[in-house]
Amino acid sequence: MLTRLLDQPLRRLWTLDTFAYSLRVFIALVVAMLVCWHFDEVAKLIPLFLGIIASALAETDDSWQGRLKALGAILACFSIAALSVEVLFDYPWVFAVGLALSTFGMTMLGAVGQRYGTITYATLILAIYTMIAIERHGSVALGELWREPLLLVIGAAWYGVISVIWCALFSRQPLKLSMALVFRELGEYLRLKALLFEPLRGLDVEARRLALAEQNGRVVNALNQAKEMIFRRLEGQRSAHKLNRYLRLYFIAQDVHERASSSHYPYGELAEAFFHHDVLFRCQRLLDQQGRACRSLARALLIRRPFDHSQSEQALRDLSASLEYLHAQRRPEWRGLLRSLDALADNLTTLEQQLGGAQNPDARDEHPDSSLYDRSPRGLRDVRDRIQSHLTPASPIFRHALRLSATLVVGYGVLHLVHPTQGYWILLTSLFVCRPNFGATRRFLWQRIVGTVIGLVAGWALISLFPGQLVQLSIAVVAGVVFFANRARHYIVATAAITLLVLCCFNQVGDGFGLIWPRLFDTLVGALIAGLAVMLILPDWQGRRLHRQGAEALNASVRYMREIVSQYIGGKQDDLDYRLARRNAHNADAALSTLLANVRLEPGHFRKDAEVGFRFLGHSHTLLSYLSALGAHRGETRALADDATLRQQAEAIGDDLEAIAGRLRERGTMPALELAEARGLALQAQAMEETSEERRLLQTQLALISRQLVALRDAAARLVAQEG
Repeated sequence: MLTRLLDQPLRRLWTLDTFAYSLRVFIALVVAMLVCWHFDEVAKLIPLFLGIIASALAETDDSWQGRLKALGAILACFSIAALSVEVLFDYPWVFAVGLALSTFGMTMLGAVGQRYGTITYATLILAIYTMIAIERHGSVALGELWREPLLLVIGAAWYGVISVIWCALFSRQPLKLSMALVFRELGEYLRLKALLFEPLRGLDVEARRLALAEQNGRVVNALNQAKEMIFRRLEGQRSAHKLNRYLRLYFIAQDVHERASSSHYPYGELAEAFFHHDVLFRCQRLLDQQGRACRSLARALLIRRPFDHSQSEQALRDLSASLEYLHAQRRPEWRGLLRSLDALADNLTTLEQQLGGAQNPDARDEHPDSSLYDRSPRGLRDVRDRIQSHLTPASPIFRHALRLSATLVVGYGVLHLVHPTQGYWILLTSLFVCRPNFGATRRFLWQRIVGTVIGLVAGWALISLFPGQLVQLSIAVVAGVVFFANRARHYIVATAAITLLVLCCFNQVGDGFGLIWPRLFDTLVGALIAGLAVMLILPDWQGRRLHRQGAEALNASVRYMREIVSQYIGGKQDDLDYRLARRNAHNADAALSTLLANVRLEPGHFRKDAEVGFRFLGHSHTLLSYLSALGAHRGETRALADDATLRQQAEAIGDDLEAIAGRLRERGTMPALELAEARGLALQAQAMEETSEERRLLQTQLALISRQLVALRDAAARLVAQEG
C-alpha cells in the first residue's frame, strides 16, 4: 500500500527537469559533509562544497562519453585557474593583469559554442572561490600552494563522477524531458493560435499575433535544445537505434510546428464573413483541443503511458461537418473564403495525423533525410575563425568580454582600496550580475540584492535557532539543493539559498554572524560596479540593434521562401537544406522577439523603439505564418514547374523582401513597392477563378505574402525613423 501511495509522487518528481540535477547535487553535498564530519575535518568542507558547486555549474548536456571528456577539460581548467590564483595572489598588480586577460579570453571562448561558454564561466567562478578561500585563512606558504586547489578540484571531480555515472544509467531521461518541453510549448502555441479564431468583431488581432510571436520564440528554443541533445548523443554512435524514437519525435514536432504556425487568410475577414456561423468556433475548438493533445503527449512521454487525443479527433469531425454545411449554401461571395477554410482544415487534418503518429513514432516510416546540422566547431581552425569573427566592438560577445574584464578589475581595485572583510564577494557578485545586456543585468541585479537580504535574515535566524553543527551543515546541504533547483527560474530564491549555505558553512570555521554585514556590503558594491559597467563601458543597448535583427529576420524568411519555391518546382523534399532554412527563419523570428523583450527592460530613452519594434515583429511573424502554410502544402502540386509567370511573381516577391531587408539594415529609404499591392490583387483575382485547388492555394498564399509586403515596408520605415 505504501509503495502505491509513493509511486505517483515519485513519478511526478522524476518528470521535473530540475529533479535529477538537484538529486545529484544532494548526493555530492551529503557525502562530502558526512565524510568531513566523520573525520572531524569540517574546515575542509568549504572548498569541497565550492568545488562541487562550480562543477555542477559547469555541467553540460552530453552522452556519458561526452560528459567524461568534458569533465577532464573542466578539471584541467579548474586546476590551472586555482593554482594561478594561489601563485599570483600576493602580487596585486600582476594579479590584476592576469585577472583581466583571463576573464577576457575565457569570455571570448563563448563565441565557439555554449558548451565552451559554460565551462569557462564556471572556471571564473571557481577562481573567485579560490580567492575567497585564500582570504579566509590568509597567505599560503609556498609548500602548501597545492592544498586549497586540490580540495576544490576533488570536490569538482566528485560531482563530475556522479554526473557521468548518472548519465550512463539514465541516458534517455534528458531526451524525454526535452521532447516533453517541446510538446508543452507547442500546446501553448496552439492555444494562443486558437484565440485568433474567436468569432468576435473588433478583436485586437495584432495583440494576439504578438503573443503568438513571443510564444513562437519559446517553441523554437525548445526545438533547438532538443536537437542539440539528440545530436550530442548521436555523435560517435555506431548504432543509433535507441535514439531513433526521439529523432522521429523531433521531426514530428518540426512538422507540427510548421503546420501550427501556418496562416491561410486574414482572420478579420473570416470573422466578418462567418460571424453568424459556427465554423470559426469549430476552428478555435479544434486548435485548442490539439493544443491539449500536445500537452497530454508531453505527459505521456514522461510517464510512459498512451495519450488520448479523441477530443481533437471529434473536434476535427465537427469542423468538417460545419464546412460541409457552408458549402451546401452555395453562396458565391463565400467561394474564396471557403477554399481557404478547406486548406486550413486539410492542414489541421494532417496535424492531427502527426499527433496520432507521435503516440507510436517507431511505427513511422524513416525520414528520407534524417541528418541534423552540426553547429559545433570542426577543429582548432574553426575555433580560431569563430573567435576572430567576434574580435570587433560590433560583436556583443566582445563587448561583454571587455565589460566583464573591466568590472572584475575595478572590483579588485575597490576591495584593495577599502579593504573590506571578505571583500572577494564583491567580485563574485559582479560576475553573477554582469550580463551581456542592460535588461538582463538590471533583472539579476535587483534579484541578487533581494535574495541576499532574504538569505542573510534566514541565515541569522536559523544559526541562532539551531546552534548544533550537524543541523547547520544539514541546512547548508538543503540550501545547496534549493539553489540548483531554482537558479534557472527563481533567482531570488536561489540567491537566498546560496547565501544561507555560505553562512552555515562559514559559521563552522568562524563567526557566521560576523559575515552578515560584510556580505551585504559586498553584494551592494559588486552590484553597483556591474550596473555602472553595463551602462558606461561599450553599452549594448538592444534598441539600437533592432533594425539589424529585423533585417536578419526578413532575409531568413526570404531564404525559407526560396527553398519552398524550389520544391514547388522540383517536388517535395524534406531534406536538410529545407529544414535548415525553415529552422533559421524561425530562429531569426525568435531572436527578434528575445531582443524586444530585452528592450522593454532598458531605460526609458532607449525603450522608445519597443512599440514600433513589436509592431514590426507582428508583421514579420505574419509573413512567416503565410510562408509556413506554403511549406506545409508542399508536394500537393508542382505548379511553378510549368507556369513561368507565376514563378516570376514568386521571385519578384522574394526580391522585394530582400530590398526591404537591405534598406532596413542600412537604415535607408524604403523601396516604393508600386507593384506589390497590384501583384497581390492580381494573384487574388487569379485564385478566385482558378479551378485547381492546389494552384489556387499557391496563388492565394503568394497574394497574401505580396500584400503583406506593404505593411512590412511601412513598419520597417517607422523602425528606421524611430532609431534615427
